[in-house]
Amino acid sequence: MRAIQAVIDYVRQGGVRYVFGIPAGSVNAFYDYLYELTDLTPVIAKHEGAAGYMAAAYAKYSGKLALCIGCSGPGSTNLLTAAANAMREHLPVLFLTGSVPTKTVGLNASQELDAVPSFSALVKSSVSVSKPEELLPAVVHAVETALGGVPGPVHVAMPIDMQLADIPPPAIPLFPAVKPMLPTSAQIQMTVGEIVACGRGRGFVFVGQGARNSVEEVLQLAELLEWPIVATPQAKGLIPDSHPLYRGVFGFAGHESASGIVSSEAYEAVFVIGSSLGETATSNWKPELTEGRCVIQLDYDETVFDRHYRTNIRLCGEAGETLRLLLDELEQQPSLLRTASAAASPKRDGGFYPAIRSGMYDTPNVLLELQRCLAASTVYSVDIGEFMSYVIHHMRVLEPRSFDLNVHFGAMGTAIGTAIGMQLAAPERPVVCITGDGCFFMHGMEILTAKEYNLPILFVVMNNARLGMVHHGHSLQYKRVHPRFSQEPVNLAAAAEALGIPSYRIERLQDITAGSIAKLQHDLSGPALLEISLVDNQVPPMGDRVKFLSSFK
Repeated sequence: MRAIQAVIDYVRQGGVRYVFGIPAGSVNAFYDYLYELTDLTPVIAKHEGAAGYMAAAYAKYSGKLALCIGCSGPGSTNLLTAAANAMREHLPVLFLTGSVPTKTVGLNASQELDAVPSFSALVKSSVSVSKPEELLPAVVHAVETALGGVPGPVHVAMPIDMQLADIPPPAIPLFPAVKPMLPTSAQIQMTVGEIVACGRGRGFVFVGQGARNSVEEVLQLAELLEWPIVATPQAKGLIPDSHPLYRGVFGFAGHESASGIVSSEAYEAVFVIGSSLGETATSNWKPELTEGRCVIQLDYDETVFDRHYRTNIRLCGEAGETLRLLLDELEQQPSLLRTASAAASPKRDGGFYPAIRSGMYDTPNVLLELQRCLAASTVYSVDIGEFMSYVIHHMRVLEPRSFDLNVHFGAMGTAIGTAIGMQLAAPERPVVCITGDGCFFMHGMEILTAKEYNLPILFVVMNNARLGMVHHGHSLQYKRVHPRFSQEPVNLAAAAEALGIPSYRIERLQDITAGSIAKLQHDLSGPALLEISLVDNQVPPMGDRVKFLSSFK
């Protein structure tokens, strides 16, 4: 059998069901075997970078390894940003790239590039193979690396001749069984002691996106201790607004209520769950987050401990299982026994959101009106742009796990590919992608990918004919804006219609109605585009970011 067939057999028996990428000569040996398969579907993107975003989102929302393929040379380099994004998000993606035949290396072969060093700086491991019998073991080791310890992306370069070479049929190993990392019993007991000493109502829970698979446990902990909950921008959407202990978002585009918790002297402890405490999560590393407090930090990545903030107790482990162990111990503590559950208190329903001017055709009103027309179960994939700060600051969290924001790495256009990977991984929930014209010009043609795979995603494009976040940030920081930051307005709804995709253009607030949205979504066999033509000259709630950039003058 050919060496590449063994690789395909391995990923299939490991449960991989999609391969994201673009076919080309150096990887067509892989794609050739897919003709006869029904359990491994190629998702052909329009750009390798977008394919990488799709794969990362699929890994995040399926909880499985994702597979992404690019050709040698430019296909490989186009994947680099997506690989960096997956690394920042701790997502297990196997990147396979083609490579020129080994005998032609150094002879200026077409699309020749040694991609291993480029990927090495961005992923957990990056290797190439020089013998056909090494190809399967290299992929097996890469998968073990991707899934083991702190998850993350890996890369294997596959020379064409290594893929096509005949090898004896090997035994196909099983995918590695992933065991959750857990703290020691002593660490659990130490944490219990600190929490009991602090007492009910005397601390708060600081939730990052690393808690996305343990929302129920986070809520149980907060309710047991009666500690309020504050979320990072990246964790927007994990905790529903209706929970009586939730106080909103702290950090970039956050809420005064959350800042009030952080700055209050009433709280003696902070329990950080799944946050690396980076710039956007901490409002530029504000010292009052931990100052004078006992700091408990739970994360499966031990490198996040004591990066900037002193940590009293470090719990290195998977969030859900660790919290369950902790809850088992805490529920045995007499001083923490409650007479009534905090969850039984009256619903708050997002009392921390700021008031907005009703009836104005501006970004907050548009987003809220849109949300009122969509199902409460909708999951929003949110791109990078000025609208993102309004999403964080104003949009409601009606159900858990309802927003996906990429504040950390911040690659424009990420949300478009993310929506596709998300829909494939979790088709039971409606998906809406909120993006901007700048992001759409980078990766908007992936709307055709959604059409070709019959994915019922609503793409909402905030079109202000400029790079909005750049415009406002530059204006705030330098008191002027280069005219070339704006561009000639483009009717994107008309462009979508030309692509055979249902579309609707909004030019005033009254245009957003349940009927107009329902009409746009009536055919659930494919995507639709809703264009919001709006130039909003209000300053977005992003001031702390500008203050941070301005501090280097």
